[in-house]
Amino acid sequence: MEIMNQLGGLVLGSVPTMILFILLVIAYNLLVQTPLQRTLAERRARTTGAVEQARGAISAAEAETAVYEAKLRAARADIAAAREHRMLQWQKERDAALAAARDISQTKIRAARVEIEASAAAARKQIEGATAQLSDSILRAVLPAGAKISEAHQ
Repeated sequence: MEIMNQLGGLVLGSVPTMILFILLVIAYNLLVQTPLQRTLAERRARTTGAVEQARGAISAAEAETAVYEAKLRAARADIAAAREHRMLQWQKERDAALAAARDISQTKIRAARVEIEASAAAARKQIEGATAQLSDSILRAVLPAGAKISEAHQ
């Protein structure tokens, strides 16, 4: 019985300690644990939100990059088409200039041929005229002084 009395005294002496301990646990939960849980949950939500926002920004950046690359390809294709068009236009202009130069040179060649033919015809007439005079001069020189030139032609 004495042990029970001692145990009862110990339990009775520990009641204020137990009450203080229970109050301390309740105060800890109210003052520290709950705000800490709330802060951690908020931090987790913000972190998750920031990660999701970053993923969304990355997706948007990738989409913009794809659009930019498509525009860049289109611009390069336009530049290549414009360059090809310019090259064709320059080639046509060059061909036209060559054709004009060829026509001009053909015209000059024809005019030169006509001039050469006219000069040749004039030279032939002059040679024919000079041939008759030369043959008369040769005949006069070869024939005796009294002979007629018209008899020698026959």
